[in-house]
Amino acid sequence: MNPSADAIGPTGDRTDDRTDERTSDRAGDHRTFVLIPGAGGTAWYWHRVVPLLRAAGHEAIAVDLPGDDPAAGLPEYARLVEGAIGRRGNVVLVAMSLGGFTAPLVAAKVPVSAIVFVNAMIPRPGETPGAWWDDTGWSEARVAAAERGGYSPEFDLSAYFLHDVAPDVAAAGEPYQRPEADAAFASACDFDRWPPDATIRAVAGADDRFFPVAFQQALARDRLGIEADVLPGGHLIALAHPAELADYLLAL
Repeated sequence: MNPSADAIGPTGDRTDDRTDERTSDRAGDHRTFVLIPGAGGTAWYWHRVVPLLRAAGHEAIAVDLPGDDPAAGLPEYARLVEGAIGRRGNVVLVAMSLGGFTAPLVAAKVPVSAIVFVNAMIPRPGETPGAWWDDTGWSEARVAAAERGGYSPEFDLSAYFLHDVAPDVAAAGEPYQRPEADAAFASACDFDRWPPDATIRAVAGADDRFFPVAFQQALARDRLGIEADVLPGGHLIALAHPAELADYLLAL
């Protein structure tokens, strides 16, 4: 694991070019979208969304996390995200899947204006990602959705993650794939509460087979007290429907 906080995003841009915007609550209309990946930690996941946010005049930082490092858990992930933010203001944390467990740790240390969970594992204070699956009833919900949808309840990468991702995009991502080590799943999400001054949203992919939409909607109600917003796409929504997701984020 490289302990440097100077993360490099998918376009090769260093994220240590910091400003002093944190001194104000909001930096005008300019926002900094900080994009947290899911299991494996590859910043490449966000490569189709980043240019759309930048083209709209905002800063977008996709943080690469050392998902395959057996010594790196949630605290290490959070420190890397905090380092990428630096002194930037008007920060919108966007957390994908397992990244949902990193977001509240970052928000406990760094002022943020919003947190957006995208097909995410929404935690309770003190919960571990390893316990989340049984705590939420995920397995039963996934199997029930498969039976209703007419696809196999046996997990298959193509059926559950890539069913709506263009083949050329999926092929381009193969060099970036890496396994998620056990450390993060054993790490407690050590936060006390959600930031009271931050807008919190949840996005659920209408065709997500890994975290079915009804499951995500119930999770958002239970753990955040909000209704999840449903967008087109499966679990890898940023790869399959980047424009729709970017438009949603820009409309916050």
